Amino acid sequence: MGIEGIGARVARKEDKRFITGKGRYTDDMSVPGMKHAAFVRSPHAHAVIKGIDTSEAKKMPGVIGVLAGAEMKTDGIGSLICGWMIHSKDGSPMNMGDWRPLADTKVRYVGDAVAIVVADTKAQARDAAEAVKVDYEVLPAVTSAVDALKPGAPQIHDNAPGNQIYDWEIGDLDAVDKAIASAAHVTTLDIVNNRLVPNAMEPRAALGVYDEAEDHYTCWTTSQNPHVARLVMSAFYNVAPENKLRVIAPDVGGGFGSKIYIYPEEITCLWASKKTGVPVKWVADRTESFLTDAHGRDHVTTIKMAFDADNKITALKADTIANLGAYMSLFSSVVPTYLHAILYSGQYVIPAIHCNMRTAYTNTVPVDAYRGAGRPETTYALERVVETAARELGVSPAELRRKNFIREWPYQTPVILQYDSGDYEASLDAAMKAADYDGFPERKAEAESRGKKRGIGMSCYIEACGIAPSQAIGSLGAGVGLWESAEIRVNAVGTVEILTGSHSHGQGHETTFAQLVSDRFGVPIDSVSVVHGDTDKVQMGMGTYGSRSGPVGMSAVVKALDKVEKKAKMIAAHLLEADESDIVIENGQVKVAGTDKALGWHEVALNAYTAHNLPADMEPGLKETAFFDPANFSFPAGCHICEVEVDPDTGRVEIVQFVASDDFGNIINPMIVEGQVHGGLAQGIGQALLENASYDPETGQLLTASYMDYTMPRADDLPSYHVSNTVTPSPLNPLGIKGCGEAGAIGSPPALINAITDAIGNNNLNMPATPQRVWAAINAA
Repeated sequence: MGIEGIGARVARKEDKRFITGKGRYTDDMSVPGMKHAAFVRSPHAHAVIKGIDTSEAKKMPGVIGVLAGAEMKTDGIGSLICGWMIHSKDGSPMNMGDWRPLADTKVRYVGDAVAIVVADTKAQARDAAEAVKVDYEVLPAVTSAVDALKPGAPQIHDNAPGNQIYDWEIGDLDAVDKAIASAAHVTTLDIVNNRLVPNAMEPRAALGVYDEAEDHYTCWTTSQNPHVARLVMSAFYNVAPENKLRVIAPDVGGGFGSKIYIYPEEITCLWASKKTGVPVKWVADRTESFLTDAHGRDHVTTIKMAFDADNKITALKADTIANLGAYMSLFSSVVPTYLHAILYSGQYVIPAIHCNMRTAYTNTVPVDAYRGAGRPETTYALERVVETAARELGVSPAELRRKNFIREWPYQTPVILQYDSGDYEASLDAAMKAADYDGFPERKAEAESRGKKRGIGMSCYIEACGIAPSQAIGSLGAGVGLWESAEIRVNAVGTVEILTGSHSHGQGHETTFAQLVSDRFGVPIDSVSVVHGDTDKVQMGMGTYGSRSGPVGMSAVVKALDKVEKKAKMIAAHLLEADESDIVIENGQVKVAGTDKALGWHEVALNAYTAHNLPADMEPGLKETAFFDPANFSFPAGCHICEVEVDPDTGRVEIVQFVASDDFGNIINPMIVEGQVHGGLAQGIGQALLENASYDPETGQLLTASYMDYTMPRADDLPSYHVSNTVTPSPLNPLGIKGCGEAGAIGSPPALINAITDAIGNNNLNMPATPQRVWAAINAA
């Protein structure tokens, strides 16, 4: 490891432009003749569109065009798709309702777009949008997935009877039922995983440009995967041929999953640019983000865990209803299934597992992947039931977990997955030591002397990241592969460019990817640049989500570096008249091991391009490409311990300590990993204590459509964290790394709720644990 190589705590290169206000986001982009767009959105959760009158809007100052859904359909623009096919347990395919970019016959949630206005200024566009008259026939609405599946509920899509999308299962139901029937003890819990709004710092935006002379389209957008956006918009939505469409995702201010998808706005801005003859930019305001960005979570689960007389887990059964909102978003179908149910083994040996998953349409914003995407929902249910079981059995929650830990790898679970590596006891021991777990009774007694209730809770989570391999996920219904690509270009003066299909929206790729090159060739990271997010510059890639940039994206970089290193050593061996096996690359030099014969890295690069003296039959240049398709997921894991004090008079919860001990395999940059964990913990704590997207059940209005009503965590809601790592390298990728971006959001909610319920002596508490809910639970106990 060099001073800037793998394992070094290198400050992020990209932060200079961000903290000085020099970032370049989609809203910063401006092209000649650019105009502004505003969308006409439904104020009703469920209604038939009987007519749209745009005549007054078209007369307003600055208006260039007003376009509605019927015209878009006439032009052949396709409906939005879901990219992962799920079949019900009876073999029938999921019921995918039609989602038009601009609704033309029916709206299905408040915020559903029905028209776009293009005008000289944003203000003029918004004024004209308010002048568009839509004649709605309002229909009854349903916002709860449980209610949507009941007989007589409003029918949202004609091709989804009873609003059911699919009824899917995994595992051995007979074995589970037999184990539960013969168990010495069974713990049952009803779990609600509350609905969340992503709230990335940068709202979504799109700039569509149609060049009539070249018959070419360019879309600047806030995307986590621009190549997939180009593929879908060309192949499925018929916006433009793929070779005539360029998608650019410049600096993106956070995504958390909500910017994976292709939304109606990108499609519509490109189409509107061609229709009006001007570039069209749209930038969401914060309320539009609440109303249209894909929401997360929203599960209702009944979970049962069975134990034998020795407190060994014998079976687990989970029945869940998941709310997917008004339409199926791009990856919505896989979140409750292959990103959720197959993780129910957690860190434990569980011989029999069964999960049944029903999904429903409702008159709400579509629900899709949000940081963790299915894994937080699994972990919350699993770790709440384990903690509850320990209380019912009268044993230590730590020791109940320890008794049931997996201890041999690879480990095959009963629900598809085979875990790669781990040491769960090491993480548990490290967390307990850091939290002074054994000293908790004294701290509890001291808190009681001050009239406070003190509790401690833990969560032992596992995550699956770097979803793979492509052949396997294809057999499970995925519409794309989940490999990644990379290209390494060594320039003639020795500087290096990494072109990656991964996309950075806050993860620090420009630093960590450069560290791989620095570690390999001994060059400073300032001489390494990372290029991403532009389909005209970078070859096809799959983007960033699901903590895949490290185990998949970096692995592709390593494979390309292997090829560059091999060629560089061949050139150096030829120039130094040495055997290739004796060539080493260290500290920016390419030399013969054990001698003083050496060339500078820049000299080898220059020789590759001058091509005056290369080995016979060698092509000039020093540039290589690689693709990496993992053989399996990687499986980060860890233990989180939370300690709280609760004021019994007000129900206010104070987190007095939060400890996270995580295993991410080998770590490239510890400082960036810590930042990722801190951010994930903040989002998990936000879900557990504060955040909740709430709808009026009668009207379908989103009641929490601004920061006045949707409570985001602030600095004074969060503790100082104690973060540490254990290391069991993954054998499934060349760096031995596991993803880290989602772990904090996965492990923290159950640890916090377990701590609160321990403090108040009432296990009947759902997220978010607001002061009012906690106070009510205290008094109910």
